Amino acid sequence: MTRAAVKQAKPAASTPAPTATPWAITPDDLFLFNEGTHYDLSEKLGAHPLPMGGVAFAVWAPNARSASVVGDFNGWNPSANPMSPVGSSGIWAATVPAAAEGTLYKFHIVSRDNGYTVDKADPFGFMHETPPKTGSVVRSLDYKWNDAEWMASRKQRQALGAPISVYEVHLGSWKRDPGDPKRMLSYRELAPMLAAHCRNLGFTHVELLPIMEHPYYPSWGYQSTGYFAPTSRYGTPQDFMFLIDHLHQNGIGVILDWVPSHFPTDEHGLGYFDGTYLFEHADPRQGFHPDWKSAIFNYGRAEVRAFLISSATFWLEKYHVDAIRVDAVASMLYLDYGRKEGEWIPNKFGGRENIEAVEFLRQFNTAVYGRFPDVQTIAEESTAWPMVSRPTYVGGLGFGLKWDMGWMHDTLKYFGIDPVHRSYHHNHLNFRGLYMYSEHYMLPLSHDEVVHLKGSLIERMPGDPWQRFANLRLLLAQQWTSPGKKLLFMGGEFAQWHEWNHEVSLDWHLADQPPHAGIQQLVTDLNRVYRATPALHAGDCDTRGFEWADANNAQQSVLAFLRHTPDHKSSALVVLNCTPVVRDQYRVGVPRHGRWTEAFNSDAACYGGSGVGNLGSVDASPMPFRQFPASLTLTLPPLSALILILDPSDGAAAANA
Repeated sequence: MTRAAVKQAKPAASTPAPTATPWAITPDDLFLFNEGTHYDLSEKLGAHPLPMGGVAFAVWAPNARSASVVGDFNGWNPSANPMSPVGSSGIWAATVPAAAEGTLYKFHIVSRDNGYTVDKADPFGFMHETPPKTGSVVRSLDYKWNDAEWMASRKQRQALGAPISVYEVHLGSWKRDPGDPKRMLSYRELAPMLAAHCRNLGFTHVELLPIMEHPYYPSWGYQSTGYFAPTSRYGTPQDFMFLIDHLHQNGIGVILDWVPSHFPTDEHGLGYFDGTYLFEHADPRQGFHPDWKSAIFNYGRAEVRAFLISSATFWLEKYHVDAIRVDAVASMLYLDYGRKEGEWIPNKFGGRENIEAVEFLRQFNTAVYGRFPDVQTIAEESTAWPMVSRPTYVGGLGFGLKWDMGWMHDTLKYFGIDPVHRSYHHNHLNFRGLYMYSEHYMLPLSHDEVVHLKGSLIERMPGDPWQRFANLRLLLAQQWTSPGKKLLFMGGEFAQWHEWNHEVSLDWHLADQPPHAGIQQLVTDLNRVYRATPALHAGDCDTRGFEWADANNAQQSVLAFLRHTPDHKSSALVVLNCTPVVRDQYRVGVPRHGRWTEAFNSDAACYGGSGVGNLGSVDASPMPFRQFPASLTLTLPPLSALILILDPSDGAAAANA
């Protein structure tokens, strides 16, 4: 058939109109962007290689008199590739035929009002040069994922009733090259080692300290400049995708630490972007963070909200991330955070609440859960702000989980006290019972607790070396058995002596030495029991999941409680003896008769303990005790935690169910 015949056979009227290319900025894009509801800005702004060659560039700089793309393709000449405004949106765009994948570039901005001239890194750049260099790199995000099984099952794996135990990691200091301790390992080098470690210990998730590009390594990533780029210190975007993919294939979820609360003022970054305070407030009482010497986002600006929410959805969409942990939420909620009287501006009602930040957080959570109902958002919020983890439609902020900073402070304070004095501080352990279900909580023993001369977890324990390890075993067992999801920072799983140092690897040689190996075995077994025992996780966020058996024995520093599945068909008894005294014939009430199996004993010899216990199980006595119809007579080992589970095969148990 001739070309003419083809034309005749398919008349123009029947040919579909060409659709807009993915990188084309449409009127709808501009409307949604300026309205603050465009959550896919990474597909429109930034740098996008074109199929026929060249790269489409776009940047938001509404106060610019002119903008251009500079890079290695034009000798960094500001006049070579000028950009044109796109309507009145404040966006500038250009297509550069000479640019390609791997091109280094920046945006050259000349301000309209004051003649301010600067070369800025791309706020939407997918990759940046390795610091201290500051250029952006044209990069596609092509990658073939192999985690379909994980993605199909993660809704169940991340439900509020599922077992979730998180291993918090700083990639640059988890492990380094043994042959060259100064060399940080790449994403691809870390992937098999990190996956194997977490799988062997039974963690369900890894939480990464911020991997978004940041100019200052000692900030641990909390001073981010590249909100759409993993740091190139460890490799390319595809290398980071490989790490996440590999973790998923090993059944391990990935949580990213994300920082929408502030950003550094480095010249190449977001600060004073177009000769105005574009992303931040102009007034330092609103726009400058006194604690961190950084800029604060202007949450009242629609385009800034769209930028931040687009960043969050970008990691969830393009990188298959499973949860977003939002850093420093308290600093966002309060206008006077870190400020003295007279250093802050009240809201329109005269209060200290940041109304614009509240609305941003609600918009963020609504957008994330609307598009990704199988993920979680997690708030690091350290105050008593109500309903952080309640839906927005009832007035909450909409997060899935909230870090319980109160539990962390009270528990670490208690375990830092010599046991002889603990009877006077019993409320540090049982006070949480007053609020433990007011939010959906995660219990964190995070990086913040093992830095700045606070000491490592094992260093913070009192007593002689044996007691220190016993106290740490007890602390971890208390964390794993209390209602809430679990988080432990790297090094805590084998009781590293030294405080965390981001410049060096963990002291992995300790992991094979007793009693450090005992701590690692204990964490492994706690994860195993937690995951295998529905009573220990199904009620983590359900008020029916907890019941005191003995909350007030301050004199002996003993605490006992029951964990239940919400239907109360399965129960586990937890008893904590917080003194180095063996307590014989200790009676605890239980809700059912039958044989209760000692599923876990932190004093077991395999953990480095003294081996005192209950010979594997205890039969319940028909003697009622307190509010319960039956009771157990136990031997409580020194500085120990016991978990006893009613044997489901026991006939008496079934009869009394």
